[in-house]
This record gives sequence, C-alpha cells and structure tokens, in this order.
Amino acid sequence: MANSSTSTDLQQDTSIAEALRILGKTDFLLAVHDASFPGVDGEDAGRGSPYGAGGLALARFARSLGFTGLQLGPQGRTSAVNPSPYDGTLFSRNILSLDLKTLVDQGLLGRRAWQAICAANPRPEGRRVPYAWAFNAYNEALAEVHDTFAAARKEGDAAALLLDREIKSLWRSARWLRDDALYEALSLEHGGLPWREWPPKGDAVLDRLLCSPPPGRQAFCADRRRVLETKHASLLERYALAQQLLLRQHLAFRDSMHALGLKVYGDLQVGFSQSDAWSLQGLLLKDYFLGAPPSRTNIEGQPWSYQVLDPAHYLDVEGRPGPVLALVAERLGKMLFEFDGLRLDHPHGLVCPWVYRADDPDPYHAVQNGARLFSSPDLPDHPGLARYAIVRPDQINRERPRHADDWVRELTPGQEQRYALVMDAIMEQVRANGRRKEDILCEVLSTEPLPLRRVRLRHGLGRFRVTQKADLDNRKDVYRSENTLPEDWIMVGNHDTPPIWRLVKDWQGKEEGRKHAAYLARRLRPDDPGTLAAALAADPRRLAHAKVANLFLGPARHVMLFFADLFGLEDTYNAPGTQTEDNWTLRVPQDFGRCYEERRWRGEVLNLHAVLALALRARADIDCPELIARLEAGAGWTID
Repeated sequence: MANSSTSTDLQQDTSIAEALRILGKTDFLLAVHDASFPGVDGEDAGRGSPYGAGGLALARFARSLGFTGLQLGPQGRTSAVNPSPYDGTLFSRNILSLDLKTLVDQGLLGRRAWQAICAANPRPEGRRVPYAWAFNAYNEALAEVHDTFAAARKEGDAAALLLDREIKSLWRSARWLRDDALYEALSLEHGGLPWREWPPKGDAVLDRLLCSPPPGRQAFCADRRRVLETKHASLLERYALAQQLLLRQHLAFRDSMHALGLKVYGDLQVGFSQSDAWSLQGLLLKDYFLGAPPSRTNIEGQPWSYQVLDPAHYLDVEGRPGPVLALVAERLGKMLFEFDGLRLDHPHGLVCPWVYRADDPDPYHAVQNGARLFSSPDLPDHPGLARYAIVRPDQINRERPRHADDWVRELTPGQEQRYALVMDAIMEQVRANGRRKEDILCEVLSTEPLPLRRVRLRHGLGRFRVTQKADLDNRKDVYRSENTLPEDWIMVGNHDTPPIWRLVKDWQGKEEGRKHAAYLARRLRPDDPGTLAAALAADPRRLAHAKVANLFLGPARHVMLFFADLFGLEDTYNAPGTQTEDNWTLRVPQDFGRCYEERRWRGEVLNLHAVLALALRARADIDCPELIARLEAGAGWTID
C-alpha cells in the first residue's frame, strides 16, 4: 500500500510562509541524509533514497510545512563495513542511493528480483537501515541491472545505446570515475582489504602506486593498469553504469524539487575514503592525519584518521594553482552543477587543519597532542610542521593551548591570503557556477581560530549556531540565539547531536531543564516569564517547542531542522566516536505523514504553527494579530 503522504494535494501553508517572511527568515532547511529517507510500505528495499516515491513524498510534505530546501548529507560510496557517509568517496555516488523501483520501471531490474529484495528486507518497518544486508542486496541487484543493460545493448535497444554513449562519455571525461572503479576492482583482487594492507610483494607493490607512480616506475604502472582494465572490464563498466544511473536519478530529483519550490543542498565532507586516499596519495601528507582537537563539547578530541592535503601542492613553482587547488575546483564544479548550495563540513580542515602524528599507536594521545598545520612555526614535538607555518613565532600566544581560538594573535593581509587558498578556490567556483554566498553553509561550531574567522569573514560567510549546546551561564556564548548574526545558520541540533526530544526528557526535573525553561521564557515572554517558565519546566513537549521557537527570534536569517527534531524522534542518528550497527541508520518512518498529523495536535512532534505563533508573539516590534490567530487555529495546541 502506498504511503498516505504521497498524495499530490499537499499545499504550502501560506500562514507559515508569511510568518517566516515577517520574522526575517530567508531559508528554512530540513536536513535528512540519503539513507534516512522513508520507504513505501511493501516497497522498501531496506535503505532510504531521495530519488524514489518516499523521497518525493517527504519533499512534498516538507514544502507544505514551509521548508525552502533539503540539506542532504555526503553521497559518496561507502564500504561494506562502514556506513558513515562522511567516510565515503569524494566523487562517486553511493549505489545504495539508487531507487530500485525506478530501475524496475525502466526495465533494467526484474520486478521479481526487486520484490524478492523487498520481501527479504530484515527491517521492513523502515525505522532503521539493515546496512550490511542492504550493501549485499544492492550489489546483487546492480549485477542484474548490468546484465540486462549489456543484453539490451547487444540487441541494439535504443535506450541502452543512449545509456552506453553517456557512460562512455563520462568514463572519458571523469578521471575520478576511472580511479574509483579501478580501486573497486583491486579491492576484490586483494581479498577486500584496504590498500595499505595489500601484500608488499609482486603486483600488489605496483597496485598500491598505480595513480602515483614513483620516478622510473611510470611505464610499469601504466602497463599494469592496462592489464587490470582488460581483466576487470565488466566490473569497471558496471561501476560506471551505476554512476550514470545515479546521476540521472539525482538530476531528475533536483528538477522535481525545483518544481516544488525547494532547493537541494549537498555536503562537502572534509574526510577521504580509502579509495580517494589511494588514488590521491601523491597529493597527501604521509605522516599526519586530520582530526578535531579537544574542545568544550568534546574534551577528548576526535582522531578521524582522515588524510591531509599536502600544502606543497597547493601552488606550482610559479605561484599558480597547483594540483591540490585543481582537485578542489574539480570537486566543487561537479557538486555545484548538481546542487543549489553546499554545506562545508568542518572548514577548519580547509583553512587551519588540526593534525596529529599518524605513527602514534594511541590515536587519542596523538590528537590531544596535535597542532595546527599552518600555525606551528617552532613546536619541539612537531618540528616537521615548521616548513608549513604561515605565522611567525612572535605571532603565537604561548599562554594559550595550541587549539585555542587565540593561539594565533594576529595576521597580516598576506598571511590571511595564504590561509585562504582553499576557501578562495571554493568561493571562486561558487561564483563561476552562479551560486550565492548565502547558499554556502559553513559548519563552524564551538571554536573558531583567528585564521578561520578571518577567512570566513573574507567571504561574508555565516557560521553554525547549535542552540542545544548553549552555555546559559555565559551571556556571550556563541550558541545563544541572541548572539547570532544575520548570515549565520541556526539549529537546535544536527546529525551529531541527540534529538531535542531526548534531551528535554533527560532535563526534566533537573537544574539543566529549569535553566533552559527560565532562559527561554525570558526570550519568549519577556513581560511575564514566570508563568511560561513553569509550564516549560513541567512539560518536555513544551520545552522542545520553545527551544525551536527561540531559533526564530535571533538575527540569524537561516534556520535548519534535523529530521529527528521535526518528527519527534528520540533515537540518535550518529553518536560521534562510536561504531555500532545502529549508527547512521535512523530513518524517517514510512507513515510519517499520518503519524505527524495525529501527533502534532498533542505536541508530540514539532508543531510549526504553534512554534511560529509563539515566536511572533514574542516580538514586540511585530504587529500581526490576524496571522497569529491563523497560526494558533492551525496549531490546535499551544505551548504556553
């Protein structure tokens, strides 16, 4: 039975759109990663996709609630054992995002095969992705799709011949496709092991170096590559076929979103997949990894083990853009062709990377004792970083920790320009592709070192304000909504935080909950905060709604909601630093439309009518009683 939310009669609520306009909010995004999109009852192959009926239903639903865009997560290909989209490939899309029903309708996948996959789905209720099962099932489905395509091409089928021309054109033009496909073949050849574990003997020695051959081995590597491409021709073609089908589905999805009035935002993750580390190793540092330093929200730091782009390759010997900046331009050009805007994941990694020794057997010790790549001119425990230093020793504040925002005390304009090389290349592509700076979402969180701040402001970019992390004892805290700037993006949480619905339950009856209730009451009812504070402290539902209403009070013009916060979910999508079968697998329920409509009258999901009515009433400078009355009538439930 089809999802009741797939009907085409959902219309945008004009009262919500009017409230957003009056409150000065120009962008209102719903954040949902590909895997989390809902399926359709009886037609769920185990993993979400924006490109199917469930994705279209969610998009229509979001538009009806006044959302102006969807923020997707990274779409790169992930491995059999790691579902994190932030560890996926930089260029290739994940085959798990293919909508299999579309392939059935196109005659590329047999209906019985698709129905068998749906019937075998171990999580048919669609609340979680059975990742390992889905990874195998989709690869088996793709093998059948390839066989069907090859047979149709042999018979001269017009659709297959057109698809074949598209694949060949993509193969010729996209270096990343040839490299990613070859890595897939080599992984199979070497028993599924990551490239650093391939045996250091025989052909495997060349296989490690095929994309970055050392002097004198170029001809050997070129010969080996030709042998591999001949041997694995069918697998390479299957890989390219999947990428072209994904591109087709994505562009069709983007067009349908534009028809609804929604923008689509991509996610430029800072990390590298194993495939990218292999193919780009000539552009990467060998002895350092990228991570997150200790911070107020994560005192242990985060040893991501991501690769670090080698500054020696940013520019060529004549000071022109070198291969690293060419890579940045290629990646941005592709993504800005496919998306209306981009989230920049951890832009510290683009401007002032926190790096740590790759040879330290204790990654947490390493990351806690790391340093900034360009801000370490004379550290005794990292002497090798001196060659990359942009700042001088006298510009360092020695009384502060290395990761502190004020470790670098000052910058000259020339130094700022050197820190900005990658970001300048990104913003050049933004302009070249006709995008706005407002559509670049800069994920600066609790810390912002001086070089990053200068580079961000150089391009007029806002930062993230995650209000559930606000320090209510510090009036200047960056996460308080009153401290935002118009260009900022504000949200109660993101994919790395607990849903607000779990937090408010945890806070109930505790000092933390009373603090939030009192703070929000002062923001939302400044003339009489006491009554509202008591109501918020006593009812987690009302406290959750007040947290969201507060997003609409500050100067920030751009608001984002993570899907769990919209739908009243209490399960966490991702707990950073943990590896469990539930991480990265939470989905929007299949019956989200019916459940939302039933539960919003009780305040058990986010009732946006009630939220915006409260926000408007809190603004003494706004006089719109008729709009507030319409919102409250549409809410059917009040926060206070």
